[in-house]
Amino acid sequence: MTSKREETRERDALLAEKDMADGAVAADASHADPAPDEESEVPTDATATARRLWEAAAGQRWRVVVAAVCAVAYVCFSLAAPAYSAGLVDLLWANIQEAFAAGTGFVITLDNGGAQILTFLGIWTAAWVFYTVQSLVMASFAERLNLGLRRQISAKVGRLPLSYYDAHQPGDTISRATNDLDKVSEVLQRGLLQLLISVVTLVGATIMMARYNLALTGVFLVFAVASFVLTKVVSARTLVYASERQASLGRLTGKVEEAYSGRAVIKSFGRDDASAAEIAEAAEAFARTSERMDFVTNAISPAIRFLTRLAQVGIGLLAGGMLVAGQLTVGVFQAFFQYVTQATEPLTQLSLTVNQLQGALAAAERVFRLLDEPEVEPDPAGPLRPVEPVRGRVAFEHVRFGYDPARPLMHDVSLVAEPGQKVAIVGATGAGKTTLINLLMRFYEVDGGRITLDGVDTRQMTRADLRRQFGMVLQDAWLFEGSIAQNIAYGHPGATREEVEAAARAAHVDFFVRTLPQGYDTKISNDGENISQGQRQLLTIARAMLCDPAILILDEATSSVDTRTEQAIVRAMEAIMENRTSFVIAHRLSTIVDADLILVMDHGTIIEQGTHAELLAAGGAYAELYRSQFA
Repeated sequence: MTSKREETRERDALLAEKDMADGAVAADASHADPAPDEESEVPTDATATARRLWEAAAGQRWRVVVAAVCAVAYVCFSLAAPAYSAGLVDLLWANIQEAFAAGTGFVITLDNGGAQILTFLGIWTAAWVFYTVQSLVMASFAERLNLGLRRQISAKVGRLPLSYYDAHQPGDTISRATNDLDKVSEVLQRGLLQLLISVVTLVGATIMMARYNLALTGVFLVFAVASFVLTKVVSARTLVYASERQASLGRLTGKVEEAYSGRAVIKSFGRDDASAAEIAEAAEAFARTSERMDFVTNAISPAIRFLTRLAQVGIGLLAGGMLVAGQLTVGVFQAFFQYVTQATEPLTQLSLTVNQLQGALAAAERVFRLLDEPEVEPDPAGPLRPVEPVRGRVAFEHVRFGYDPARPLMHDVSLVAEPGQKVAIVGATGAGKTTLINLLMRFYEVDGGRITLDGVDTRQMTRADLRRQFGMVLQDAWLFEGSIAQNIAYGHPGATREEVEAAARAAHVDFFVRTLPQGYDTKISNDGENISQGQRQLLTIARAMLCDPAILILDEATSSVDTRTEQAIVRAMEAIMENRTSFVIAHRLSTIVDADLILVMDHGTIIEQGTHAELLAAGGAYAELYRSQFA
């Protein structure tokens, strides 16, 4: 029975190690591969990370203390049981021999060993109680700590600047809140106290064996050191193979996702066979790395068990000779073998548990790295508000900005958009058009100068008050999971169905919506793949129209619609832009020839500004750009 329990524990430990080594593959498989340094399974500063975990557990630390005390008590009772059984076995053996010599049958009573048997059962019952209590308490601690850290991450992502999201894949952040915290929780529940139990059990069992016989203990220690070294070496190789397996799985996942997402392009170019071959090659590479890892993972248990059994055979031969020679009693003989069994279990698990703890600390380190990311500047304590109704006068006054302070993009940008003006922003890719809008919305903070709305510095306003004055239609239209009506009313949740339909008609999307089986109640996915790109953009335009903002921002709002629809949308937008300041980023100059002010940007600088006619007459960059489109 003990051997079976030992096998089960070894198997669980190996499986846990394999799971630890695999890392965050499953949780983040659908996203871009994280940076190698972020996925290291070895913490850069284990002590500091452990200290932060302890600080994060404020209010729950007593659970760790209770669990640790119960774990130590469990080990003490577990070690006491074999020692007590030595005397018990000797007592029973003596009583049996006495009864045999007297020619009578042996019947256990409270007086001849029964009370001792009940005490022995009580010792193991106490061990079971303490083990159960420490498991439950530690699970409660781990899950509460996990919940607290998830709440911190949830609050943190709302305070992160746009620059963070520009520099990180969504899967990285999601993995921190899911897979990494799950790893920490799992290891805290199974690994932390297991390490304590393993160390105390190994030391305690060795001491108890030494009390009985130093020579036999020395034999055990030789094989124990050999087992520990073997486990350490194999565990290190397991992490190497796991890293290779993770990389190959990432490549396989990427190829499969690519084949699925780009299936139309693949078929149109007749690359079906080539795509299948690439997937097969990636799958074969994954199979090879998995085979190596599985072999190493599954080979360690038989190897350690071989050493353990070899140690038991050697100790058995020596102890048997001592038993025959009268140097050991039967009770001590069986007790010694119980301690050997107890001590061999930690040998199998100790190195694996240490690796698990390292992986958990590395995961916690990544979580704390996210929590330590710079946050957006807090809103002012005494914020100012624009005078209602908002007129929409926007002014850039000597604005300086750079994504990297050492490499400024904008050196001295000044402009004025009067209320009701249509301001168009043109320029080559990377000229700074979108950056200008991001600064206006305070997605980024200016490094110098200021931006005002109706004479009020936008930094003196709360971001919510500022952004409430804007309506945006982006080139990359984003829809949320829900009905079409809910998506249109996203910025105005209290809108009536009539208002939603009116906005849809103004955006020339009403006819399309009514052709759908459920009309405005049709459900769409969060990525909107069940409708075309042009239809998605029309819905976002309707969303902006329904908000009725003071200022409109259109970032290539008509880039995904046909020319005829574009003209109709432009007319509709002109109607809602009347008496509203609007900023239009456009590559097709035909859409902005009627703009009141055209800004031509290059490398973050406004190099020209004026009306369409004025800029053509100047014969500068705008004129050249216009001629290139209509030559």
